[in-house]
Amino acid sequence: MNARDLHPTTPRSGRRHLTDTAVALVVAVFTATGEFGTDFFGPTLAGLGDRFPPLQLGVPLAVGVGLLTRWRRSLPVIVLAGSLLANALVPAHLAVAVALYTLAERTTAWPEITAGTLASTVLVGIPIWRFAGADGAIPVSMAVCVAPALLGMYVGTRHELMERIRERAERIEREQQQRVARARSDERAQIARDMHDLVTHRVSLMVLQATALEVAKGEEAVTIGKQIGATGREALAELRSLVAVLRNDDDAPLTPQPGLADLDVLIEESRRIGIPVTLHLANHAGERSPLLVEHTAYRFIQEALTNVHKHAPGARTRVCIQQTPQLLRLSVSNGRGRQVADASLPVGGHGLLGLAERVRLIGGEFTAGPTSDGGFEVIAEVPIFRREER
Repeated sequence: MNARDLHPTTPRSGRRHLTDTAVALVVAVFTATGEFGTDFFGPTLAGLGDRFPPLQLGVPLAVGVGLLTRWRRSLPVIVLAGSLLANALVPAHLAVAVALYTLAERTTAWPEITAGTLASTVLVGIPIWRFAGADGAIPVSMAVCVAPALLGMYVGTRHELMERIRERAERIEREQQQRVARARSDERAQIARDMHDLVTHRVSLMVLQATALEVAKGEEAVTIGKQIGATGREALAELRSLVAVLRNDDDAPLTPQPGLADLDVLIEESRRIGIPVTLHLANHAGERSPLLVEHTAYRFIQEALTNVHKHAPGARTRVCIQQTPQLLRLSVSNGRGRQVADASLPVGGHGLLGLAERVRLIGGEFTAGPTSDGGFEVIAEVPIFRREER
Protein backbone atom coordinates (compact mmCIF):
# COMPACT_ATOMS: atom_id res chain seq x y z
CA MET A 1 0.00 0.00 0.00
CA ASN A 2 1.14 3.49 -0.81
CA ALA A 3 -0.36 5.80 1.79
CA ARG A 4 -0.40 9.53 1.20
CA ASP A 5 1.54 11.78 3.55
CA LEU A 6 -0.53 14.84 2.86
CA HIS A 7 -0.70 16.20 6.38
CA PRO A 8 2.73 17.22 7.70
CA THR A 9 3.08 18.43 11.25
CA THR A 10 1.34 21.81 11.39
CA PRO A 11 -0.84 23.72 13.88
CA ARG A 12 -3.79 22.06 12.14
CA SER A 13 -2.64 18.61 13.28
CA GLY A 14 -4.08 19.24 16.76
CA ARG A 15 -7.54 19.88 15.32
CA ARG A 16 -7.17 16.78 13.15
CA HIS A 17 -6.44 14.63 16.21
CA LEU A 18 -9.54 15.99 17.93
CA THR A 19 -11.60 15.17 14.84
CA ASP A 20 -10.25 11.62 14.70
CA THR A 21 -11.05 11.11 18.39
CA ALA A 22 -14.59 12.40 17.92
CA VAL A 23 -15.17 10.15 14.89
CA ALA A 24 -13.82 7.16 16.84
CA LEU A 25 -16.23 7.85 19.73
CA VAL A 26 -19.22 8.16 17.42
CA VAL A 27 -18.32 4.92 15.63
CA ALA A 28 -17.88 3.12 18.97
CA VAL A 29 -21.26 4.35 20.25
CA PHE A 30 -23.07 3.35 17.05
CA THR A 31 -21.43 -0.08 17.15
CA ALA A 32 -22.24 -0.69 20.84
CA THR A 33 -25.87 0.44 20.58
CA GLY A 34 -26.61 -1.18 17.21
CA GLU A 35 -27.88 2.02 15.61
CA PHE A 36 -29.23 1.38 12.12
CA GLY A 37 -29.14 -2.28 13.09
CA THR A 38 -31.38 -5.25 12.50
CA ASP A 39 -34.63 -3.24 12.45
CA PHE A 40 -33.30 -1.40 9.40
CA PHE A 41 -31.11 -3.96 7.62
CA GLY A 42 -32.14 -7.32 9.07
CA PRO A 43 -29.96 -9.90 10.81
CA THR A 44 -26.20 -9.63 10.59
CA LEU A 45 -24.05 -11.96 8.53
CA ALA A 46 -23.57 -14.13 11.62
CA GLY A 47 -27.34 -14.33 12.18
CA LEU A 48 -27.69 -11.86 15.10
CA GLY A 49 -31.24 -10.47 14.90
CA ASP A 50 -31.69 -8.52 18.17
CA ARG A 51 -32.32 -4.77 18.08
CA PHE A 52 -29.46 -4.13 20.51
CA PRO A 53 -26.36 -6.37 20.41
CA PRO A 54 -25.49 -8.21 23.63
CA LEU A 55 -23.25 -6.22 25.94
CA GLN A 56 -20.65 -8.98 26.13
CA LEU A 57 -20.32 -8.78 22.33
CA GLY A 58 -21.20 -5.19 21.46
CA VAL A 59 -18.98 -3.43 24.01
CA PRO A 60 -15.69 -5.23 23.20
CA LEU A 61 -16.31 -4.85 19.47
CA ALA A 62 -17.20 -1.19 19.94
CA VAL A 63 -13.98 -0.55 21.89
CA GLY A 64 -11.86 -2.39 19.30
CA VAL A 65 -13.46 -0.66 16.31
CA GLY A 66 -13.22 2.71 18.09
CA LEU A 67 -9.50 2.28 18.77
CA LEU A 68 -8.85 1.23 15.18
CA THR A 69 -10.83 4.20 13.90
CA ARG A 70 -8.78 6.52 16.10
CA TRP A 71 -5.64 5.48 14.15
CA ARG A 72 -7.39 5.08 10.82
CA ARG A 73 -5.07 7.46 8.91
CA SER A 74 -2.00 5.26 9.44
CA LEU A 75 -3.73 1.84 9.26
CA PRO A 76 -6.55 2.14 6.70
CA VAL A 77 -6.47 -1.49 5.51
CA ILE A 78 -6.46 -2.91 9.06
CA VAL A 79 -9.30 -0.55 10.03
CA LEU A 80 -11.38 -1.79 7.09
CA ALA A 81 -10.71 -5.43 7.93
CA GLY A 82 -11.64 -4.89 11.58
CA SER A 83 -14.80 -2.99 10.63
CA LEU A 84 -15.94 -5.74 8.27
CA LEU A 85 -15.29 -8.35 10.97
CA ALA A 86 -17.30 -6.35 13.51
CA ASN A 87 -20.10 -5.78 10.98
CA ALA A 88 -20.39 -9.53 10.46
CA LEU A 89 -21.26 -9.92 14.16
CA VAL A 90 -23.07 -6.68 15.05
CA PRO A 91 -24.37 -3.77 12.95
CA ALA A 92 -21.27 -1.63 12.26
CA HIS A 93 -22.18 0.05 8.98
CA LEU A 94 -20.86 3.44 10.09
CA ALA A 95 -17.49 1.90 10.92
CA VAL A 96 -17.35 0.32 7.43
CA ALA A 97 -18.25 3.61 5.76
CA VAL A 98 -15.55 5.52 7.70
CA ALA A 99 -12.98 2.81 6.96
CA LEU A 100 -13.73 2.86 3.20
CA TYR A 101 -13.56 6.66 3.10
CA THR A 102 -10.20 6.61 4.89
CA LEU A 103 -8.79 3.89 2.64
CA ALA A 104 -9.75 5.79 -0.53
CA GLU A 105 -8.56 9.14 0.86
CA ARG A 106 -5.22 7.92 2.15
CA THR A 107 -4.25 5.37 -0.51
CA THR A 108 -3.07 5.88 -4.07
CA ALA A 109 -3.25 2.17 -4.96
CA TRP A 110 -6.40 1.85 -7.08
CA PRO A 111 -6.46 -2.00 -6.95
CA GLU A 112 -6.63 -1.94 -3.16
CA ILE A 113 -9.44 0.61 -3.18
CA THR A 114 -11.39 -1.41 -5.74
CA ALA A 115 -10.85 -4.69 -3.91
CA GLY A 116 -11.81 -3.17 -0.54
CA THR A 117 -14.95 -1.58 -1.96
CA LEU A 118 -16.11 -4.79 -3.71
CA ALA A 119 -15.44 -6.94 -0.66
CA SER A 120 -17.29 -4.51 1.60
CA THR A 121 -20.24 -4.29 -0.80
CA VAL A 122 -20.60 -8.08 -0.83
CA LEU A 123 -20.22 -8.55 2.93
CA VAL A 124 -22.55 -5.68 3.77
CA GLY A 125 -25.09 -6.49 1.06
CA ILE A 126 -25.57 -10.25 1.65
CA PRO A 127 -27.55 -10.02 4.94
CA ILE A 128 -29.57 -7.10 3.61
CA TRP A 129 -30.34 -9.01 0.44
CA ARG A 130 -31.64 -11.90 2.55
CA PHE A 131 -33.80 -9.56 4.62
CA ALA A 132 -35.10 -7.02 2.07
CA GLY A 133 -34.11 -8.35 -1.36
CA ALA A 134 -32.24 -6.54 -4.12
CA ASP A 135 -34.36 -3.39 -3.80
CA GLY A 136 -33.01 -2.85 -0.31
CA ALA A 137 -29.53 -4.30 -0.68
CA ILE A 138 -28.36 -2.32 -3.71
CA PRO A 139 -29.11 1.23 -2.47
CA VAL A 140 -27.89 0.49 1.05
CA SER A 141 -24.67 -1.10 -0.22
CA MET A 142 -24.10 1.87 -2.51
CA ALA A 143 -24.67 4.31 0.36
CA VAL A 144 -22.54 2.43 2.91
CA CYS A 145 -19.70 1.24 0.65
CA VAL A 146 -19.49 2.90 -2.78
CA ALA A 147 -20.40 6.49 -1.85
CA PRO A 148 -17.78 6.78 0.98
CA ALA A 149 -15.12 5.29 -1.31
CA LEU A 150 -15.90 7.76 -4.11
CA LEU A 151 -15.93 10.67 -1.67
CA GLY A 152 -12.61 9.56 -0.20
CA MET A 153 -11.07 9.29 -3.66
CA TYR A 154 -12.22 12.82 -4.51
CA VAL A 155 -10.92 14.32 -1.25
CA GLY A 156 -7.63 12.42 -1.49
CA THR A 157 -7.05 13.46 -5.10
CA ARG A 158 -7.81 17.07 -4.21
CA HIS A 159 -5.38 16.96 -1.27
CA GLU A 160 -2.70 15.42 -3.47
CA LEU A 161 -3.21 18.10 -6.14
CA MET A 162 -2.99 20.88 -3.55
CA GLU A 163 0.16 19.32 -2.11
CA ARG A 164 1.76 19.18 -5.54
CA ILE A 165 0.83 22.81 -6.18
CA ARG A 166 2.33 23.79 -2.81
CA GLU A 167 5.53 21.83 -3.50
CA ARG A 168 5.81 23.40 -6.95
CA ALA A 169 5.36 26.87 -5.51
CA GLU A 170 8.03 26.18 -2.88
CA ARG A 171 10.38 24.80 -5.54
CA ILE A 172 9.87 27.88 -7.71
CA GLU A 173 10.52 30.11 -4.69
CA ARG A 174 13.71 28.21 -3.86
CA GLU A 175 14.89 28.46 -7.46
CA GLN A 176 14.15 32.18 -7.45
CA GLN A 177 16.15 32.61 -4.25
CA GLN A 178 19.01 30.63 -5.77
CA ARG A 179 18.96 32.84 -8.88
CA VAL A 180 19.03 35.96 -6.70
CA ALA A 181 21.92 34.50 -4.69
CA ARG A 182 23.85 33.68 -7.87
CA ALA A 183 23.20 37.16 -9.24
CA ARG A 184 24.47 38.72 -6.01
CA SER A 185 27.51 36.45 -6.04
CA ASP A 186 28.28 37.39 -9.65
CA GLU A 187 27.87 41.08 -8.82
CA ARG A 188 30.23 40.82 -5.87
CA ALA A 189 32.75 38.97 -8.02
CA GLN A 190 32.52 41.79 -10.56
CA ILE A 191 33.02 44.35 -7.80
CA ALA A 192 35.99 42.40 -6.49
CA ARG A 193 37.58 42.49 -9.95
CA ASP A 194 36.91 46.21 -10.24
CA MET A 195 38.41 46.83 -6.81
CA HIS A 196 41.48 44.82 -7.73
CA ASP A 197 41.90 46.78 -10.96
CA LEU A 198 41.43 50.24 -9.56
CA VAL A 199 43.39 49.64 -6.34
CA THR A 200 46.40 48.12 -8.06
CA HIS A 201 46.35 50.79 -10.76
CA ARG A 202 46.04 53.76 -8.42
CA VAL A 203 48.43 52.39 -5.81
CA SER A 204 50.98 51.60 -8.50
CA LEU A 205 50.78 55.18 -9.70
CA MET A 206 51.17 56.50 -6.18
CA VAL A 207 54.18 54.26 -5.45
CA LEU A 208 55.91 55.30 -8.66
CA GLN A 209 55.18 58.96 -8.00
CA ALA A 210 56.48 58.59 -4.45
CA THR A 211 59.65 57.01 -5.86
CA ALA A 212 60.08 59.98 -8.18
CA LEU A 213 59.41 62.32 -5.25
CA GLU A 214 62.42 60.92 -3.39
CA VAL A 215 64.81 62.37 -5.95
CA ALA A 216 62.80 65.46 -6.94
CA LYS A 217 63.48 68.92 -5.53
CA GLY A 218 61.83 72.28 -5.42
CA GLU A 219 58.86 72.95 -7.63
CA GLU A 220 59.04 69.53 -9.27
CA ALA A 221 58.61 67.87 -5.88
CA VAL A 222 55.56 70.00 -5.17
CA THR A 223 54.04 69.00 -8.52
CA ILE A 224 54.66 65.31 -7.90
CA GLY A 225 53.20 65.63 -4.40
CA LYS A 226 50.03 67.17 -5.85
CA GLN A 227 49.81 64.31 -8.32
CA ILE A 228 50.08 61.77 -5.50
CA GLY A 229 47.30 63.55 -3.61
CA ALA A 230 45.06 63.67 -6.67
CA THR A 231 45.64 59.99 -7.40
CA GLY A 232 44.87 59.06 -3.78
CA ARG A 233 41.64 61.08 -3.78
CA GLU A 234 40.53 59.41 -7.02
CA ALA A 235 41.24 55.98 -5.55
CA LEU A 236 39.26 56.82 -2.41
CA ALA A 237 36.32 58.08 -4.45
CA GLU A 238 36.21 54.93 -6.55
CA LEU A 239 36.52 52.71 -3.49
CA ARG A 240 33.66 54.56 -1.78
CA SER A 241 31.42 54.02 -4.80
CA LEU A 242 32.18 50.30 -4.86
CA VAL A 243 31.73 49.90 -1.10
CA ALA A 244 28.40 51.73 -1.41
CA VAL A 245 27.28 49.04 -3.85
CA LEU A 246 28.14 46.33 -1.33
CA ARG A 247 26.26 48.09 1.46
CA ASN A 248 23.22 49.13 -0.58
CA ASP A 249 20.52 46.51 -1.26
CA ASP A 250 18.52 48.83 -3.51
CA ASP A 251 18.85 49.06 -7.26
CA ALA A 252 19.72 52.74 -7.30
CA PRO A 253 21.59 53.82 -10.42
CA LEU A 254 25.33 54.36 -10.00
CA THR A 255 27.85 56.46 -11.86
CA PRO A 256 28.26 55.19 -15.43
CA GLN A 257 31.02 52.62 -15.75
CA PRO A 258 34.13 53.84 -17.62
CA GLY A 259 34.49 52.93 -21.29
CA LEU A 260 36.66 53.66 -24.31
CA ALA A 261 35.88 57.37 -24.11
CA ASP A 262 37.74 57.52 -20.78
CA LEU A 263 40.98 56.04 -22.11
CA ASP A 264 42.57 59.45 -22.67
CA VAL A 265 42.54 60.14 -18.92
CA LEU A 266 43.92 56.68 -18.22
CA ILE A 267 46.74 57.10 -20.75
CA GLU A 268 47.58 60.57 -19.45
CA GLU A 269 47.98 59.24 -15.90
CA SER A 270 50.59 56.79 -17.15
CA ARG A 271 52.42 59.47 -19.08
CA ARG A 272 52.59 61.73 -16.03
CA ILE A 273 54.64 59.17 -14.14
CA GLY A 274 57.11 58.67 -16.95
CA ILE A 275 55.61 55.75 -18.91
CA PRO A 276 55.59 56.70 -22.60
CA VAL A 277 52.27 55.36 -23.88
CA THR A 278 50.87 55.77 -27.37
CA LEU A 279 47.23 55.10 -28.20
CA HIS A 280 46.02 53.99 -31.63
CA LEU A 281 42.29 53.79 -32.33
CA ALA A 282 40.74 52.37 -35.50
CA ASN A 283 36.95 52.18 -35.57
CA HIS A 284 35.78 50.54 -38.79
CA ALA A 285 32.29 49.91 -37.43
CA GLY A 286 31.17 53.53 -37.30
CA GLU A 287 29.33 53.09 -34.00
CA ARG A 288 29.99 52.44 -30.33
CA SER A 289 30.43 48.99 -28.86
CA PRO A 290 27.99 47.69 -26.25
CA LEU A 291 28.55 49.16 -22.79
CA LEU A 292 29.61 45.83 -21.29
CA VAL A 293 32.25 45.38 -24.00
CA GLU A 294 33.53 48.95 -23.54
CA HIS A 295 33.77 48.56 -19.77
CA THR A 296 35.66 45.28 -20.16
CA ALA A 297 38.01 46.92 -22.67
CA TYR A 298 38.68 49.80 -20.27
CA ARG A 299 39.47 47.46 -17.36
CA PHE A 300 41.60 45.29 -19.63
CA ILE A 301 43.78 48.22 -20.69
CA GLN A 302 43.90 49.57 -17.14
CA GLU A 303 45.16 46.27 -15.74
CA ALA A 304 47.63 45.84 -18.59
CA LEU A 305 49.12 49.32 -17.96
CA THR A 306 49.27 48.54 -14.25
CA ASN A 307 51.34 45.45 -15.05
CA VAL A 308 53.69 47.60 -17.17
CA HIS A 309 54.03 50.06 -14.28
CA LYS A 310 54.91 47.26 -11.88
CA HIS A 311 57.16 45.06 -13.99
CA ALA A 312 58.65 47.32 -16.69
CA PRO A 313 58.65 50.95 -15.56
CA GLY A 314 59.71 53.41 -18.22
CA ALA A 315 59.12 50.96 -21.06
CA ARG A 316 57.62 52.29 -24.25
CA THR A 317 54.06 51.01 -24.42
CA ARG A 318 51.67 50.84 -27.31
CA VAL A 319 47.90 50.49 -26.89
CA CYS A 320 46.00 49.48 -30.05
CA ILE A 321 42.23 49.25 -30.39
CA GLN A 322 40.68 48.01 -33.60
CA GLN A 323 36.92 47.77 -33.89
CA THR A 324 34.88 46.12 -36.64
CA PRO A 325 31.12 45.43 -36.70
CA GLN A 326 31.76 41.95 -35.33
CA LEU A 327 34.97 42.19 -33.28
CA LEU A 328 36.87 44.45 -30.89
CA ARG A 329 40.61 43.71 -30.80
CA LEU A 330 42.72 45.07 -27.95
CA SER A 331 46.48 44.84 -27.61
CA VAL A 332 48.90 46.34 -25.10
CA SER A 333 52.59 45.76 -25.84
CA ASN A 334 55.66 47.17 -24.14
CA GLY A 335 59.41 47.05 -24.69
CA ARG A 336 62.14 46.58 -22.14
CA GLY A 337 61.84 48.63 -18.98
CA ARG A 338 64.00 49.45 -16.01
CA GLN A 339 64.67 46.83 -13.38
CA VAL A 340 62.57 47.24 -10.22
CA ALA A 341 62.89 45.79 -6.74
CA ASP A 342 60.46 42.99 -5.91
CA ALA A 343 58.96 44.85 -2.95
CA SER A 344 58.56 48.24 -4.62
CA LEU A 345 55.02 47.63 -5.85
CA PRO A 346 52.16 45.43 -4.65
CA VAL A 347 51.99 42.17 -6.57
CA GLY A 348 48.92 39.98 -6.08
CA GLY A 349 49.70 37.37 -8.72
CA HIS A 350 46.24 37.71 -10.24
CA GLY A 351 46.85 40.26 -12.98
CA LEU A 352 46.92 38.00 -16.04
CA LEU A 353 44.32 35.70 -14.52
CA GLY A 354 42.01 38.65 -13.99
CA LEU A 355 42.54 39.82 -17.57
CA ALA A 356 41.78 36.38 -18.97
CA GLU A 357 38.70 35.97 -16.79
CA ARG A 358 37.26 39.33 -17.80
CA VAL A 359 37.69 38.61 -21.50
CA ARG A 360 36.32 35.07 -21.37
CA LEU A 361 33.28 36.08 -19.35
CA ILE A 362 31.96 38.00 -22.35
CA GLY A 363 32.92 35.32 -24.87
CA GLY A 364 36.31 36.68 -25.95
CA GLU A 365 39.75 35.15 -26.40
CA PHE A 366 42.89 36.14 -24.49
CA THR A 367 46.55 35.60 -25.30
CA ALA A 368 49.69 36.86 -23.61
CA GLY A 369 53.40 36.30 -23.99
CA PRO A 370 56.85 37.84 -24.43
CA THR A 371 57.81 39.64 -27.62
CA SER A 372 60.93 39.25 -29.75
CA ASP A 373 62.46 42.49 -28.42
CA GLY A 374 62.30 41.38 -24.79
CA GLY A 375 59.01 43.04 -23.99
CA PHE A 376 55.57 41.66 -23.32
CA GLU A 377 52.20 41.77 -25.08
CA VAL A 378 48.62 40.98 -24.10
CA ILE A 379 45.87 40.62 -26.70
CA ALA A 380 42.11 40.32 -26.35
CA GLU A 381 39.59 39.69 -29.10
CA VAL A 382 36.02 40.32 -27.98
CA PRO A 383 33.02 39.52 -30.22
CA ILE A 384 30.40 42.24 -30.59
CA PHE A 385 26.81 41.06 -30.58
CA ARG A 386 24.21 43.63 -31.47
CA ARG A 387 20.83 43.71 -29.77
CA GLU A 388 19.02 41.97 -32.60
CA GLU A 389 21.68 39.23 -32.63
CA ARG A 390 21.34 38.73 -28.87
